[in-house]
Amino acid sequence: MKVRVEITEGCGDACAVIYASAVTEEVQKALELLGAAGTVIAAWEGDTLRIVQPEELYMVRIEGGETLLYGRNQRYRSRKRLYEIAQQLGNRFLQISKTTLVNLSYLDSVEAGFSGTLSLKLKNGCRDYVTRKYLKAFRNYLGI
Repeated sequence: MKVRVEITEGCGDACAVIYASAVTEEVQKALELLGAAGTVIAAWEGDTLRIVQPEELYMVRIEGGETLLYGRNQRYRSRKRLYEIAQQLGNRFLQISKTTLVNLSYLDSVEAGFSGTLSLKLKNGCRDYVTRKYLKAFRNYLGI
């Protein structure tokens, strides 16, 4: 991959542009590296690689061995593991189970679940449970 840096006076924020004929492994890795600095996520929507802002995501969940990212009306796939995405997303997201991260900004309601768990509903309609292992951190976030 060829890399070129141009210094322009009065440019403001740095901007990276990748020109490619297709999204290859090398291009995807470059996107992920650049995205880590700017906190964006490279994820697949069908056969198209999309760049997703963390504030667009409501929930990240592992289902059937795949990492799925849920937006308002979209569902994306990622090749990353849950802990890698959690590191990129930062403290706006909280892990509520072994397989799920939620964006706390989109929390709609909390209900008592079975066996001491809590059921969360997000503003896009997604639901999941806070398991007992992650309950203390969630209660601390809510202040209860």
